[in-house]
Amino acid sequence: MKPEEKPNRPPSRLDCIKYFNALWSCYSPFHQMQNYYRYGVFDNCSSKWRDLVDCLMLKTKSRAEVEEMLMAREKARPHFWTYRTVDEASANWWKMYKHRVMMSSPPKTAGSAAPPPKPAAPKKR
Repeated sequence: MKPEEKPNRPPSRLDCIKYFNALWSCYSPFHQMQNYYRYGVFDNCSSKWRDLVDCLMLKTKSRAEVEEMLMAREKARPHFWTYRTVDEASANWWKMYKHRVMMSSPPKTAGSAAPPPKPAAPKKR
């Protein structure tokens, strides 16, 4: 088969099962405890609900409208590997991790560590 030729496949159907499964697993005790351990709060699964409702709403549209809407969303979404300047990367890093840096103790420099204590001499009787 030549690269220019595309096989005649039926167009893919919009499938909402994966969004339902994601919502179902979001309410599982494992996911909720994992989220609580990592972030200190339980997950309210609002993003999963939003995805499922969005998929169901797209099912009411015509195929052309769905393709147009999905292409527009794809173009509007930032690429996974967005490149940043050094200043942008630094500002983003501080925004994400400032609370951890402020909570931790200052790092010890090479010369500031105290020498280990000398072993005590045995007592004479």
